[in-house]
Amino acid sequence: MTADPVHHPVEAYFAAMRSALKGLRIYLAHDDSPLYGHGIVGQVVAGYVNRLEASFSAWENRVAFMERFRINRAESGYPVFQSVLELQNDRETAEERLASIPDPDAIKAEMADFILRHKAFPDKLQTQMAERLYLEGVLGGEPFGPFVLPETIKVSVNPKTMRPYYVVHWGVFDGSQILPMVYMATIEDSTERLRDMLVTDGGKLDPKVRIPLPVGGLLNPELARAFDACVERNGAYSLSPVTIAQTIDAEFPELHPKQLRRIVLGPFYSAGITENSGRVNEILSRVRNPENGWVLTWTIQEVFSKAERPAKKGLWSSTPAAEEFHIDTDDLEAVRQGVSGYEKHALVPHDAFQALYAEGEAERVFADYRVHVISGNQVITEV
Repeated sequence: MTADPVHHPVEAYFAAMRSALKGLRIYLAHDDSPLYGHGIVGQVVAGYVNRLEASFSAWENRVAFMERFRINRAESGYPVFQSVLELQNDRETAEERLASIPDPDAIKAEMADFILRHKAFPDKLQTQMAERLYLEGVLGGEPFGPFVLPETIKVSVNPKTMRPYYVVHWGVFDGSQILPMVYMATIEDSTERLRDMLVTDGGKLDPKVRIPLPVGGLLNPELARAFDACVERNGAYSLSPVTIAQTIDAEFPELHPKQLRRIVLGPFYSAGITENSGRVNEILSRVRNPENGWVLTWTIQEVFSKAERPAKKGLWSSTPAAEEFHIDTDDLEAVRQGVSGYEKHALVPHDAFQALYAEGEAERVFADYRVHVISGNQVITEV
């Protein structure tokens, strides 16, 4: 797809995605948002929505000086993974490239001079200005890269085990499915030195130890780098949440993952652009305002530990403590996903929902989803 004049499909796509991400932020901030009923989950996801907005803002600026912009039309509805990698690379080289481009006032003055002298539009200077705006935006924003490093946002103590536990989150933009994902984990730490430092004799967090949350990485500095590497290596969509939790459990004898959530932000359906659901896109294309011709879906997957097998120490060998994760074997889909439970959500503008409902498609399209219909700044759940 090439970036042509106004009303080009690429412009319509960016307008629809802006509208969808704005709608998702409204939903997350809504008092009745049923996102597990935990404000902390909504706050974390909102931070990654901000990152997606920064990415799409940068990509939209990039279209102004690049010949092509490709979207994964048949599956996720997001830009191809190469765009994610290019954005990260451009962020690393932005300062150097900006140094070689004149400042905006100089470019504007040269553009005015060119128009007066040649009675024509200065396309090359316009492209140069667009590249400058893009690089400034990339440098100033925080896009959703292939891997967003873990961050500890909560520290507390489990009074039963007398261990400190952390709530940690990180992000992965999966290159195979082209989907952004948010991970959140609750992890107990049995490292003796850390437990002595953080936990009082009464089983509470020691108030004398100041922890300036959020903390970049895992709170335990001895394990932080290895933990970063582990979750980056094991963040693919193809790995089930239970597999990822078991890997963390196996690689770190001192860490005990009690809960792992994965929020998969997509697919995204956009009228006239995506082909991931032909009938849905056909109906969405009839919505009067193209900015409202979209559906954004997401899946929340969760796996939790039902018990911890204690460590065994023998004369010749020993085995560390291990978590026993709960999988709902009565739910075939939960077994397939490798989760204790899951929820599928769909956010849809009122106009688009009406169009799908009028065609008798709403029940089929949203059969397995909790539907959130957005109109202005209002969200109505489970219509």
